Amino acid sequence: MAYSGGFEQQPQRRILRAQTARSFGEPMLDSELVPSSLVDIAPILRVANEVEAKSPRVAYLCRFYAFEKAHRLDPRSSGRGVRQFKTALLQRLEREDKTTLAGKVKSDAREMQKFYRNYYKEYIQALHADEADRARLTRAYQTATVLFDVLKAVNQTEAVPDEILEAHNKVEEKRQIYVPYNILPLDPDSQNQAIMRYPEIQAAVSALRNTRGLPWPERHKKKINEDILDWLQHMFGFQKDNVANQREHLILLLANVHMRQLPKPDQQPKLDDRALTEVMKKLFKNYKKWCRYLGRKSSLWLPTIQQEVHQRKLLYMGLYLLIWGEAANLRFMPECLCYIYHHMAFEVYGMLAGNVSTLTGEHVKPAYGGEEEAFLRKVVTPIYNTIIEEAQRSRGKSKHSQWRNYDDLNEYFWSVDCFQLGWPMRAEAAFFCPHSDEHRADKDGEKKAYTGHQWMGKINFVEIRSFSHILRSFDRMWSFYILCLQAMIIVAWNGSGNLSSIVEGDVFNKVLSVFITAAILKLVQAILDVILSWKARQCMSIFVKLRYILKAVMAAAWVIILPVTYAYSLKNPPGFAQTLKNWFGNGQRSSSVFFLAVFIYLAPNMLSLLLFLFPFIRRYLERSNYKIIMLMMWWSQPRLYVGRGMHESSFSLFKYTMFWVLLLVSKLAFSYYVEIKPLVGPTKAIMDVHIKTYQWHEFFPHGNQMSVYFMDTQIWYAIFSTIFGGIYGAFRRLGEIRTLEMLRSRFQSLPGAFNACLIPKENSETKKKGLKATFSRKFDEILSKKEEATKFAQLWNEIISSFREEDLISDSEMNLLLVPYKADPDLKIIQWPPFLLASKIPIALDMAKDSNKKDTELKQRISRDAYMRCAVQECYLSFKIIIGNLVMGEREKRVIEDIFSIIDEHIENDNLITELNMSALSNLYEQAVVLIKYLLENKSEDKDEVAIVLLNMLEIVTRDIMEDEAPSLLESSHGGSYGIDEGMAPLDQQYKLFGALNFPVTSESDAWKEKIKRLQLLLTEKESAMDVPSNLEARRRISFFSNSLFMDMPPAPKVRNMLSFSVLTPYYNEDVTFSIDNLEKENEDGVSILFYLQKIFPDEWKNFLERVKCREEELRTTAELEEKLCLWASYRGQTLTKTVRGMMYYRKALELQAFLDMAKDEDLMQGYKTAESNSAEQGERSIMVQCQAVADMKFTYVVSCQQYGIDKRSGEACAKDILKLMRTYPSLRIAYIDEVEEAVKDKYAGSSKDKSKKMVEKVYYSALVKVASPAKRSDSSEPVQNLDQIIYRIKLPGPALLGEGKPENQNHAIIFTRGEGLQAIDMNQDNYLEEAFKMRNLLQEFLKKHDGVRKPTILGLREHIFTGSVSSLAWFMSNQENSFVTIGQRLLANPLKVRFHYGHPDVFDRLFHLTRGGVSKASKVINLSEDIFAGYNSTLRDGNVTHHEYIQVGKGRDVGLNQISMFEAKIANGNGEQTMSRDIYRLGHRFDFFRMLSCYFTTVGFYFSTLLSVLTVYMFLYGRLYLVLSGLEEGLRTERAIRDNKPLQVALASQSIVQIGLLMALPMVMEIALERGFRIALSHFIVMQLQLAPVFFTFSLGTKTHYYGRTLLHGGAEYRGTGRGFVVFHAKFAENYRLYSRSHFTKGFELMILLLVYNIFGHSYRGVAAYVFITISMWFLVGTWLFAPFLFNPSGFEWQKILDDWNDWNKWISNRGGIGVYPEKSWESWWEKEQEHLHTSGMRGIIVEILLSLRFFLYQYGLVYHLSITKNTQSFLVYGISWLVIFFILFLTKAASHGRRRFSANFQLLFRLLKGLIFLAFLSIFITLLALPHMTFQDVIVVIIAFMPTGWGILLIAQACKPLVQRIGIWGSVRTLARVYEIVMGLLLFTPVAFLAWFPFVSDFQSRILFNEAFSRGLQISRILGGPKKDRSSNNKE
Repeated sequence: MAYSGGFEQQPQRRILRAQTARSFGEPMLDSELVPSSLVDIAPILRVANEVEAKSPRVAYLCRFYAFEKAHRLDPRSSGRGVRQFKTALLQRLEREDKTTLAGKVKSDAREMQKFYRNYYKEYIQALHADEADRARLTRAYQTATVLFDVLKAVNQTEAVPDEILEAHNKVEEKRQIYVPYNILPLDPDSQNQAIMRYPEIQAAVSALRNTRGLPWPERHKKKINEDILDWLQHMFGFQKDNVANQREHLILLLANVHMRQLPKPDQQPKLDDRALTEVMKKLFKNYKKWCRYLGRKSSLWLPTIQQEVHQRKLLYMGLYLLIWGEAANLRFMPECLCYIYHHMAFEVYGMLAGNVSTLTGEHVKPAYGGEEEAFLRKVVTPIYNTIIEEAQRSRGKSKHSQWRNYDDLNEYFWSVDCFQLGWPMRAEAAFFCPHSDEHRADKDGEKKAYTGHQWMGKINFVEIRSFSHILRSFDRMWSFYILCLQAMIIVAWNGSGNLSSIVEGDVFNKVLSVFITAAILKLVQAILDVILSWKARQCMSIFVKLRYILKAVMAAAWVIILPVTYAYSLKNPPGFAQTLKNWFGNGQRSSSVFFLAVFIYLAPNMLSLLLFLFPFIRRYLERSNYKIIMLMMWWSQPRLYVGRGMHESSFSLFKYTMFWVLLLVSKLAFSYYVEIKPLVGPTKAIMDVHIKTYQWHEFFPHGNQMSVYFMDTQIWYAIFSTIFGGIYGAFRRLGEIRTLEMLRSRFQSLPGAFNACLIPKENSETKKKGLKATFSRKFDEILSKKEEATKFAQLWNEIISSFREEDLISDSEMNLLLVPYKADPDLKIIQWPPFLLASKIPIALDMAKDSNKKDTELKQRISRDAYMRCAVQECYLSFKIIIGNLVMGEREKRVIEDIFSIIDEHIENDNLITELNMSALSNLYEQAVVLIKYLLENKSEDKDEVAIVLLNMLEIVTRDIMEDEAPSLLESSHGGSYGIDEGMAPLDQQYKLFGALNFPVTSESDAWKEKIKRLQLLLTEKESAMDVPSNLEARRRISFFSNSLFMDMPPAPKVRNMLSFSVLTPYYNEDVTFSIDNLEKENEDGVSILFYLQKIFPDEWKNFLERVKCREEELRTTAELEEKLCLWASYRGQTLTKTVRGMMYYRKALELQAFLDMAKDEDLMQGYKTAESNSAEQGERSIMVQCQAVADMKFTYVVSCQQYGIDKRSGEACAKDILKLMRTYPSLRIAYIDEVEEAVKDKYAGSSKDKSKKMVEKVYYSALVKVASPAKRSDSSEPVQNLDQIIYRIKLPGPALLGEGKPENQNHAIIFTRGEGLQAIDMNQDNYLEEAFKMRNLLQEFLKKHDGVRKPTILGLREHIFTGSVSSLAWFMSNQENSFVTIGQRLLANPLKVRFHYGHPDVFDRLFHLTRGGVSKASKVINLSEDIFAGYNSTLRDGNVTHHEYIQVGKGRDVGLNQISMFEAKIANGNGEQTMSRDIYRLGHRFDFFRMLSCYFTTVGFYFSTLLSVLTVYMFLYGRLYLVLSGLEEGLRTERAIRDNKPLQVALASQSIVQIGLLMALPMVMEIALERGFRIALSHFIVMQLQLAPVFFTFSLGTKTHYYGRTLLHGGAEYRGTGRGFVVFHAKFAENYRLYSRSHFTKGFELMILLLVYNIFGHSYRGVAAYVFITISMWFLVGTWLFAPFLFNPSGFEWQKILDDWNDWNKWISNRGGIGVYPEKSWESWWEKEQEHLHTSGMRGIIVEILLSLRFFLYQYGLVYHLSITKNTQSFLVYGISWLVIFFILFLTKAASHGRRRFSANFQLLFRLLKGLIFLAFLSIFITLLALPHMTFQDVIVVIIAFMPTGWGILLIAQACKPLVQRIGIWGSVRTLARVYEIVMGLLLFTPVAFLAWFPFVSDFQSRILFNEAFSRGLQISRILGGPKKDRSSNNKE
């Protein structure tokens, strides 16, 4: 020990505390603030905190021991934060030593011995006696072990007593067994745990423990309960925690599959062979396919002896899971895992078969021995190092072609060459070879030896930044369009122009030329293939290379053959054809040769068509591994491991083919009759006109742009998808219940539907199918069995209770919505919720009063309203029961029985009203209400009052209602002597009527209370409950849930028979829970989050205050109320707390459903809540414990909090909040990547020089934690210390995050998930209890084939966007998103069969995906949109993605324009990267033609069409610029056909439809109409237009176009964090400028200049349509792109804000940049950052950028000839002089800036005079020009318009050639010029905004536009935006 005197001696010196040391004030969490290199002492500090309350001295000794251990662990304090930690701990020890010494009686050794004895007795022995749960015992044993270590350290001078040693030995023995567990406690003492009593679990455990015949290594010590996985660990060196994790995984997997087997095997704990086979089939399907593909035999050899087959299967499965569990980043490479598994499984077979090595003569042993961590170090790490090297090459910026991503490395194993790696793997193999330009140094700085191998390069595919990818991936589509266009132009140009003219000989001959075009296109495609695959040539097989060459040669041959044979087929060949004939010999005309050539050319296509019609044949051929078939298929497409046999069933094929045939016919007919045919006339007219005088030089030939022709299919797709999606949705019964009125009208059939869908049937009947079943689905209106009614009531009430807990409804609304919880055996009627029966009794009373003795009429009136009839019946029967229970006296009982029997008789005879007087019923009603009030209060002092009320009621009944029968009734009851004989009797002998009452009710059960409360509601609720619930969200949820029960869903299995599943949520650093400071912190407008939420959700705030039973000002009085307030706010934001609560509803739902499955009748009648409260008393055998056990087996929730370990050690608030979440939900599991500094063992031992080096290195672990149960007895009152507890800690080969963050985060945690389904849920999602009830139905979808070919691998779910109420932008966004996740995905899944994985609620077939690369792809940049690649991967690997709309999950979206724009930029970037990806290329080539069209238009095609729509505007305006400036327009203006150009108007109308967002609006309106009614859809649409939705969608168009185009040209795609905030704040002008300058503003100014030029020199359109589509539409686009950010910016037109923004802008634009200066602080830094994408763009990108920049020189060239001075000359000299002027101005500015630097200090006056002279010279020249040659003001404008774009063009070229410009030395001047341009653009944008801000009404108008939706919900926006303003004087001092 460091201090020789041990614990008695105090430290001699006081170490000063470093400023960075943590505070050790918090007792619960100071044990967590431990540096990563000292993690081993954290348990000791935890024990110190735990025992502090009982013995402060023992706590001190524990901390001292921790200090000494810390010193031993890191004596030099070399770890990060160790020195500070030790200092802080030492200071605390000094303080505690003084305080604890005061009460010290014995020596420390004795103190420790006494405490240890007490602890052993009070905890360990007592807990064993209590039969406490295993988690508490585990904790107690851990604490006892630490206490013994401390005791041993203290007892240095004396021996430890024997009794303590004996106790410790017992503790240590148990501690080895009682390790923390996840779900299954597998130690011998846990056999009685509920989950371990399941026979299926026992069977799986016992099968795994069958180790008979396994050759254990020598010197192996046998342990208790050893199993197959232990043997694998010993043989191959897997990590201990990995083995423990996969053991539980495998047991649960087998047990869950075993449970589903029918018929059930016998109850012996023996594993069913069918379960083994099923799991094995799923796990090894991909491996077997890989073996067949590579022509290798599988290593899965099964023995002939049947008894050994089980063991062998378990060995193979266990081995695969252990490899997968420790593979880290290799999990993204499934075929790499197949390679590893192939060799290791073969080694297992060799060892079990007793094979002998030919080299050594010994028994075969694994290539990589079984020492500790051997598998990680020797197998995983070498491959991991290759991945990390490649990832470092990428740095997220390099070209994709320069480094190998995960896909490249994995695809190396798709070739037989992978076996050259060998086993053990050769370090010098080509796979491991680094890039040729850098033989990288390894971690220790040593250079890697050169192996002679070249860097392998890309494999199978090269991602190159180029638009040609879109042509290459979808070449069939472009060929189809081009050939159709050519044919249509030929038909329109020749003959009559009617389609029938195609059969005319001449026209038909010309149409045949399309085959020549097809051949040319094939050649272009073949050349493109060669160019784009060039960098992958090294890894290509000879067959693939040969195919590329042959394809190109054949295509070239056809390009020669077809034109030549065509030339011979023409009667009068034109010039070129005649030339061909002359070359090849001028022979006879012969059409037959050409037809023969075409027939041969089309032969492969005909074969493809035949196979297209019979997809099952195509599937067989593509999957076949026969050589002859492979040779046949080789020509059509290269053989590839994925993408084979993806064809759907014939019926699916028919459906999507019909969809596309109809769409294409419509599109082509429209194009022909509206766009092409009408263009023929004007084009011929233009060709006939000859312009003599050009106003500039004729460079451009006559041409016509047809971009709209290629783009408008997207519009047709939107129309057709809207129609088909709407029809399909209606057939799926969406929107049948969309209002409360509809719900009421169908509530009677709801319990039947509820039971049919959500309650398992004993004998499942097959569902009816067909048209009749689709149109009508009937359920029993009245439930036949009492149990069914009870089950409905319990599920329904849990849903309503969850609404109350979420504060969606108030207490009174909850009471009205609840169904009686406990079934009442006395009532023979159905009890509906009171909200259906409210006010029915008072109305029925009035009807009875006014009935005029007409029985039949009243009966009809009451029976007309079924709920009124129920209310009357229930009230009558309930009263009968209540009075029967209340009255005890025999006489009274007889009277009452007689009364009721008379009434029953009248009811039966239908003469109740005629015989009885109903006018007195209201008096009886009043008395009944009073009686119920007394019964509710149930006070003994009210007994006499109750008797009086009963007497009153008896009198009313007998004297007023039963007028004739009353006297006889009384006489018969009392023998005629009532009140006569007893008149003078003593008081105590007098008979007191209603003297014997059961009041107060002693046995007041829940059922009784419920009955009384319900009766009170029925009697007193006079208002109709038509508006219950009043909350809009509650209405939406209850309506959707009720509607979903009438939709088609699989029947629910019992919970024990359902598929098991997990939920996985990746979390980084978002909000977990809002803190109170966070909630009350005010923004610059004085608005806090809490204030904002109170105004957005006023009803929920009121309900919250009612629930916590306090007023608003009292909320801060206690910590508990504060916490509830924080939770209330967090549940309304996008926080982790909200997501976790939502996902944990799954568990709650499963527990309740398991209860309903298992409960016997009496338990069922008692109810779920009673069972919950009784569970503690009944222990492990209680029904609730069994329900929890089955829920554990079926559901796991893992949140992957990547940085939890770091945050915990730093004491971050988010770590504490996560710990709180684990305490709230004990079954929640947190996975995280733990970065730990560990001492390096013997690495640098040696010289003293080495010893000075750091002795720690960073080690990474995947860890899983749960909350630890406190080690205290149930009767103990000690404070609880619930901290986390590590369950598994699996070492990683290095840092886990090599690619994109989110998929890497998911990948590290996926090993801790369980089950057969996996739901990927993002951090901004929510779930609802009522939806969780349907999860087991949804999972059944995995078991059925959809459309008969393959079972689903991803189940798509719909989402509800819950952030739509925040602002109008959030509303637009939520509507747009909502239409995509409903109508859009519905159509994609069926009929189009191209739904992928877009969002996060989808449920994955877990075993399918864990063996095929996981649930997302992670390569840096290329997989930026990681989710959709999971869908691509699943589809390419023979998966099937479906979509189900009977279940939904909540989702949050961005709410401000800047967040929305960043999100859209990310998606556009992602689509740009997808366009280049191998996945899109393979889908484009492997899908059939029509499915390929679906894939294109629903993925990257949408973005490309958007780009084309913007290019259409550019082409039109630049075309017009050319016509105007060249003088062509002037010459052609007289031609009528050109003046009224209808096709051009149509083309621009198409562009406008895309521009203003009508493409988005169509499906949106259809979906709202379907689900909420046509009227609401129409009103929504109109309101959206009024709230400027077209402005938003037009602006969004610019975002998509800019980022998509830029990604394809230059890259620069990156993840953009948008934040999850929802408080709308004002964005500063400079911030908006930074965000939108390049994407919108510069483009807006360019289009504005084009329009100005056109308006000055052109002739505007006369027609209204033309004017709207061409002029107004263009100006609208310009205005939107320039000013939308300010229009949608809250407080954007508030004068004070404008002034603040101006100051901020000036500061930003003038600040200097430099290293470490952020772009937000300085214009220079931002400007440099904006050009970063050009640095990594490559030569191709730079050249394209320069070519595009040349367009800016067009203005100057054209406009200089339109000045008054130069009007009559076309001399080139004029253009030359204009350039001299530009250079002169640039020279002067350069001279001025240079002069300022050189002379302004020494020759200041002279320099200022010089500047003045230059200014005067400029002024005089300008005046002279105006005066002498009559230069007009228009000329001044024209000069500015001419020269400004030129300067911008020069700037862009200079930026593209930055290295060259820097070498020349003029980069500073370029920056100065750029700054001038930015200032000018800023002023042009700022001035109109500032001008409008002068008028206060503009700000009010803007608020109304932005927040209209919130206004309608009572949001006081004026207060929110105005807020309690702060004094801004401090802001404006500058």
